[in-house]
Amino acid sequence: MTQTAGDAVPAKTVAPPPESPEAGRHRKLVFLVVCAGFVMSSLDMMIVNVAFPALEEDFHGTTAAALSWTLNAYSIVFAAALVPAGRLADRSGRKGGFLLGLGLFTLASALCAASQGVPMLVAARVLQALGAAAMVPTSLGLLLATYPPERRAGAVRAWTAVGGVAAALAPIVGGALVNLDWRWIFLINLPFGIAALLVGRRVLPTAAQPERGPLPDLLGSVLIVIAVAAASLALIKAPEWGWSSARVLGCFALTVVGLAEFFRRSARHPNPVVAFSLLRVRSFSLANLTALVFNSCFGAMLFSFMLWCQNVWGYSALETGLALAPGTFLMPVMAMATGPLVKKLGAATVVMLGCALLAAGVLWWGIAAQSEPDYVAMLLPGALLTPVGTILGTTALVGLVTKDLPPASFATGSAVNMMVRQVGLVIGISVFIAVLGTPGPGAATLDAFRHAWFIAAGIGILALLVGLSLARRTEADAG
Repeated sequence: MTQTAGDAVPAKTVAPPPESPEAGRHRKLVFLVVCAGFVMSSLDMMIVNVAFPALEEDFHGTTAAALSWTLNAYSIVFAAALVPAGRLADRSGRKGGFLLGLGLFTLASALCAASQGVPMLVAARVLQALGAAAMVPTSLGLLLATYPPERRAGAVRAWTAVGGVAAALAPIVGGALVNLDWRWIFLINLPFGIAALLVGRRVLPTAAQPERGPLPDLLGSVLIVIAVAAASLALIKAPEWGWSSARVLGCFALTVVGLAEFFRRSARHPNPVVAFSLLRVRSFSLANLTALVFNSCFGAMLFSFMLWCQNVWGYSALETGLALAPGTFLMPVMAMATGPLVKKLGAATVVMLGCALLAAGVLWWGIAAQSEPDYVAMLLPGALLTPVGTILGTTALVGLVTKDLPPASFATGSAVNMMVRQVGLVIGISVFIAVLGTPGPGAATLDAFRHAWFIAAGIGILALLVGLSLARRTEADAG
């Protein structure tokens, strides 16, 4: 999610003029405020993964399937609310939208920390997602409104880098906080959120003339929530309810009906969540389909890593975060290398390379899995391959999403891509839980994880095949 708008600001080669110290301080304060909101939302999207065993221990009798809604509910609501929240902020003012989202996110963080059971925690996570959906698109708009044209490219690159580093460090930061108490992964947001609110009220720019137009399709967003949640529930509960049970089939039927109604409304609504004109751009549709499958593999990979380290090998939360660190620290290097690789090989080829590395890392875990801890032989190769594949694939896909869109549609296209990636995370986690089931001790657990990792690797290979179609389309357009 951290790469959403890099394409919206053209690179400038002209040296920016000197600015007054007062103007420079003001811009730095705006940057810090919008980054505070962006960092909190980026961290909380990933940080809960590492807290799963601690939550299972605290909420006695809770299964991983039930706890998965602390992740899925956040991702589903964030995905569905992202585009409408951004458009509502355009109508009513980005400053007000950002501060409202920041306030809601901070309050919801306190409610998460105070949760006495899974239902309350999931409800608070839904509120967090609504706050994040209001913050993310408005943070970039406020940043662009603060900086002059010749300085915007650098500001956006810095904003993107900060969010990327936050997401990459989430497992390590989360592990350290969970070692204290899992509630600290939410309490840590309070001082930063309150400080950003107080400073933001004074320094954030106010738009002179908010945009007008029809209200966004809020019912369409509700339909996305219903459809994706029903599919996730069916996948997670299928091992318990039975794949052919009325409840599972009913959930899948609700998904189909919800999606059908969503696309019907999108074709007719004056301000839909997803404009059909964008879907008719072949490269946009193929890039988003690739992102959907790619992020499904990524979601399964990250979730499985946390479960394996803590539930099977008995690592602490901090040890789990550090186990992923070697690949995490490679991500900034690979992010810088992606640009030259894209120029040399083409964006679609780099996407396919990212898919292949991500799938290979997960496949290695499936092949090398063993009950006795052996980090170097089993986990380390995958912990190096999967983050490198993730950053290559994600970064290259961002450019392909907006490649053939008109400039006026860059922001909307990037927001739709963010939404698709979140849905992919939900699908990946749900599929992994469905395949893993509730294995018995010893060899049964090992076999269950192996099976689930092979399925996750298959999803990564499917992303590679979709990326191949994208590459062929890109070559055809170039020809």
